[in-house]
Amino acid sequence: MKQYISILLLIAMFSFTACEDILECIINVRPELQNRDLEVGYVNQYYFDSILAEIKNEPFDDGYDYYFNVSGHIPKGLEVYYEYREVIFEGVPQESGRFTIRVSLDVDAINEYYYDEYGNERYHDPLCTDNTSKVYTLVVR
Repeated sequence: MKQYISILLLIAMFSFTACEDILECIINVRPELQNRDLEVGYVNQYYFDSILAEIKNEPFDDGYDYYFNVSGHIPKGLEVYYEYREVIFEGVPQESGRFTIRVSLDVDAINEYYYDEYGNERYHDPLCTDNTSKVYTLVVR
């Protein structure tokens, strides 16, 4: 009897949600920021480093719009730029120390909206989650 209840629950779950969405969450399709340390910088010396974003388990990373937000203490002399899937730190740091920086990322699938066979606009979000964030430490000596 327990087996029948489990099967009925599974059928009900697939009836109320799109099978494709459940599969994407099982596969864990989500935005991701590089898991690495930032390069060490030196006062009054040119600095360049970047953090790359991607969509985990998605071969078409370029099929998304990437929106970054960088917060925390950025050393004087460094600028933050955004180039599509990258956050770039560049400049000549004017102060030393350990700087904690949070990079937040929101993504939108380019083809979230489509029209069904009846001409009705439909929404499809191919991601399990559409945002992430990670804390990085920048050391300037």
